[in-house]
Amino acid sequence: MSRILKYCEAILEATDLSLEKNPSVYLMGLGVPDPKGIFGTTTGLQEKHGSHRVFDIPISENGLTGVAIGSAITGKRPILTHQRLDFALLAIEQMVNQAAKWHYMFGGQASVPIVFRMMIGRGWGQGPQHSQALHSWFAHIPGLKVVMPTTPHDAKGMLISSIEDNNPIVFLEHRWLHNIPGPVPEGYYTVPLGPIRIAREGADITILANSIMTLEALRAAEILEKQGIHAEVLDLRTIAPLDREGIKNSVKKTGRLIVTDIGHHSFGIGGEIISSLIEEDISIFKTSPSRISLPDFPTPTSHALAKDYYPRYPHLVVAALKQFGIISSLKEFETDNLRPSDIPDSSFTGPF
Repeated sequence: MSRILKYCEAILEATDLSLEKNPSVYLMGLGVPDPKGIFGTTTGLQEKHGSHRVFDIPISENGLTGVAIGSAITGKRPILTHQRLDFALLAIEQMVNQAAKWHYMFGGQASVPIVFRMMIGRGWGQGPQHSQALHSWFAHIPGLKVVMPTTPHDAKGMLISSIEDNNPIVFLEHRWLHNIPGPVPEGYYTVPLGPIRIAREGADITILANSIMTLEALRAAEILEKQGIHAEVLDLRTIAPLDREGIKNSVKKTGRLIVTDIGHHSFGIGGEIISSLIEEDISIFKTSPSRISLPDFPTPTSHALAKDYYPRYPHLVVAALKQFGIISSLKEFETDNLRPSDIPDSSFTGPF
């Protein structure tokens, strides 16, 4: 039976059920037992499962990641949570040189079952050092899986799948998704890591999105529908492994593609997806594909600059219409509340 839960509640429930089911699972991270519970994703877990399984850590990301990896090698299943992805960069050596390589270096006889939960995205003027989305970095590393669920249903099922997986998982949650509600089944269930989700079916153009941009893509598809264009929206969900076959099947049907991403434009997911499709069979395209992503400069802190930094649904609409030979401008599709400076709506509350 499904209920309506917020994304943060789905993450909390997945963690709670995993701790309950498997005594080898434990949760660690800066602020985990804090009353605010990292957007409500860890609230009450220490009280229920004890401070030996749910605990805070000092500001020593590299060292504590080594501790978590060591415990994973010896049979534990740690969930290491970072309130910002940027903090995990202090532990990049442990993640890339140790966790990602261990299974390969020992001929498949050893594994590192660890989940790195990280928050990404904008909010409260966090600027260039606290709001990066570097999923393409991690996806570039053999041995790491990169997961970015969009819906509460997938957040719960994919987190459980990540905890069960014997590989190191980079699990990325956009801040703006934590208050998004959706149907979530009761009990323990998994969602496979890898396959795309068809968020909306269509036959005229494929819009491939990830994380918060999936919601923007769905909004763009509604506008395009009024223009007589039926867009198929794909929710990527997993960056690595990449569901190349699922993407190709959609583009073969529509002949047109927009890839929208919350990473920077150059050397990103969009470029990888488009180039791989063209390499395999350029004939599936009726027109040149498009990439909609962040510009190639650091995230601004200023609200005045940030409002023009992030792509939203009008950018997708204009790009789609262009592929049909229709020239339009962003202003035709903007609304008064299109570009909130730093929060998606009034229900989005702090502290981070």
